[in-house]
Amino acid sequence: MNWDLIEGKWKEVKGQVRSKWAKLTDDDIEAVAGKKDELIGRLQQRYGLKRDAAEAEVDGWIKQV
Repeated sequence: MNWDLIEGKWKEVKGQVRSKWAKLTDDDIEAVAGKKDELIGRLQQRYGLKRDAAEAEVDGWIKQV
C-alpha cells in the first residue's frame, strides 16, 4: 500500500498505528492525521529515533499494510 492510500484511509488504519507504535498517544495519532512526515516526527520524539530510522520504520510498516 502506498502512503496516499493510507492517508485516505487514516481513520481505518490508525488502530494499526496504535498497535504498532504503542508509545504514540491518541493526541499524537490525531495530530498525524495521515501525514507521513508528522508520523515520522512523532516517532522520533516518542522513541528517540533518528529521522532515517523512523522513516525506515514507517516504510517497513507501509509494506506490511
